[in-house]
Amino acid sequence: MKGLIIIFRPADFLLPNVEDLSRWAVIACDQFTSEPEYWHKVRDYAGSSPSAYNLVLPEALLNDDNMQDITRINSTMNDYLEHNIFTECRNSYIYVERELLDGTTRRGLVGVIDLEQYDFRDGTTPKIRATELTVTERIPPRKIIRENAQIELSHVILLCDDEKHEIIEPLTLSKHDMKKLYDFTLMLGGGKIRGWRVHGDHARALNMRIDSYIKRKSKELSLVFAVGDGNHSLAAAKSCYEEGKTSRYAMVELENIHDDALKFEPIHRIVKNVSADDVIDDMRKAICTDENTSWPVNYYAHNTKGTLYIDGTKGASALIVLQKYLDDKGFTIDYIHDTDSLIKLSDENNCVGFELPPFDDSAKREFFGVISRSGVLPRKTFSMGHAQEKRYYLEARRIK
Repeated sequence: MKGLIIIFRPADFLLPNVEDLSRWAVIACDQFTSEPEYWHKVRDYAGSSPSAYNLVLPEALLNDDNMQDITRINSTMNDYLEHNIFTECRNSYIYVERELLDGTTRRGLVGVIDLEQYDFRDGTTPKIRATELTVTERIPPRKIIRENAQIELSHVILLCDDEKHEIIEPLTLSKHDMKKLYDFTLMLGGGKIRGWRVHGDHARALNMRIDSYIKRKSKELSLVFAVGDGNHSLAAAKSCYEEGKTSRYAMVELENIHDDALKFEPIHRIVKNVSADDVIDDMRKAICTDENTSWPVNYYAHNTKGTLYIDGTKGASALIVLQKYLDDKGFTIDYIHDTDSLIKLSDENNCVGFELPPFDDSAKREFFGVISRSGVLPRKTFSMGHAQEKRYYLEARRIK
């Protein structure tokens, strides 16, 4: 089972041994980046209790000199280790069920990947691949924290293209035979989370299913896993490993892109400081067609709206063609998550907004194929659910 051992495997985890896990678990550091008040609420909620808040640096609080914060984070990690804040869970996976606010349950599997099988750089073809363009300027703060850290926490979500539902889903039926590790409500509207230890016979059966998936997908595509969330943190881990500073392996939560509870939301575009009429006219000439091989994209501007039909022969998706056009023109672009907000903001003078199509079941089916053929997607292609639905820092793992 060589492929399994190299690409994805169980690990020795550190679980927080604290009275109140809801004060421990904290949402991914790259959420609520424009809302420092959210992170102030997290700080106040955690209080003096041991908390993952003390082990991460939220992007909302980044400034020109965070070295004091980074030193404090690394020192707190050492303090938590010395005072036995963690309990070890050896040679295991962790099966996770995340109950979201809409009542659905998203399933995941925590393990580690081999960083030698992952790369974030465009033009590479590893088995584990970034989905979106990595902004290298966002790597250094994470890298500085990791290279001096004894442990890692992770908000990385790794995707598999398991349309047969053969890897994670069978654990739902066997979880009653496994030890439950945690079951609690996440802070500040994060829903609920439960986790079970997967080891022994359950892990061996799981290994066989993962290996079967890897062999099958390797025959179909140039990649077998794709990074859905947390690529910049994983890129920092890759850089630290290549420099010989930390472990060859990095912790992730594996999720199935075909899980009905895993929602992909498109991220729309607004172009500013332009004549909307001129932009639309030029786009019709440059990247649109009336043929059947086209993708409809709605646009909105002051007192007007319409639909453009992006030429399907110019790229692997409407977004890839559109983003290349906007970048080549050097436009100022804002990225908007909500359609209502897009329409409202596009009504300002000298703006035009583009509504990207939703990620329906057909988009999920084609997702891995698009990346396999075209490489990484443009920056800000999609969001996996709303901010409160992102992964929380919970488990830890030694990296030195």
